[in-house]
Amino acid sequence: MNIKLTLAALLTSLFLQLSIAAVKTKANEADKILGVFWSPKKDAKIEIYKKGNCYYGKSIWVATPRKDTENPNVTLQKREILGIELLSNFKYNSGEYSNGLIYDPESGNTYNCKMSLNGNKLKVRGFIGISLFGRTEIFERVSSK
Repeated sequence: MNIKLTLAALLTSLFLQLSIAAVKTKANEADKILGVFWSPKKDAKIEIYKKGNCYYGKSIWVATPRKDTENPNVTLQKREILGIELLSNFKYNSGEYSNGLIYDPESGNTYNCKMSLNGNKLKVRGFIGISLFGRTEIFERVSSK
């Protein structure tokens, strides 16, 4: 009887350790997006960071400082573009960051968005309704030289 209990305890322990390792691996995979990326026109740098289980992005450098004049919220039109959150609420699932939003300061519009990372290239697709109706831009990771 003691052998059966010991074996059951060992198997349970092994299962828990494997489960924890799998969760850590998934988190490590998801966190590969963390860092700084050039905007498609290379006129801004966007830092991708994590809050809780979601991923966000804010502008940390802009080539030409300016105000958020296209924002539909009049009270936000006087804020600087530098430092605003452009990407919000992305969740990682099977190689894709989805269910997020992207704010476009050029138009003042906010769109549904999904992203995927391939090496140093971040594919960002903003869309209205379904992904079929949208635009894809490529953000490139800033080299760490």
